[in-house]
Amino acid sequence: MQTKLYVGNLSYETTEDELRDLFSQAGTVSSVALIKDRDSGRSKGFAFVEMSNQSEAEKAIQLFNDQTFGNRPLKVNIARPKEERSFGDRYDDRRGGNNRGGPGGGRNRRNPRGGQRRY
Repeated sequence: MQTKLYVGNLSYETTEDELRDLFSQAGTVSSVALIKDRDSGRSKGFAFVEMSNQSEAEKAIQLFNDQTFGNRPLKVNIARPKEERSFGDRYDDRRGGNNRGGPGGGRNRRNPRGGQRRY
């Protein structure tokens, strides 16, 4: 069974090929996904490396966690499953309900006492 590893604290200049070469020292690398910013295309400084089995993944953690790569100490551990997010959760946080000045409540710049305007 393949095991996915989180690799953090990467230099922004690190490439997928460099990661593949590094992690192949621990075993067979199934895939490498360097995470990039959607707008700029620049690396976000972390990646996911998938090893062919659990023992090779554990070996990679032992070999590379806290080891310097690209003048930075790597953080390597088993990747956690992606948490589900819904659009509604983000929308609620930005649109009131938390006294953030949303419609009908909270304080804001134009009406510092909060609530609806009264004329």
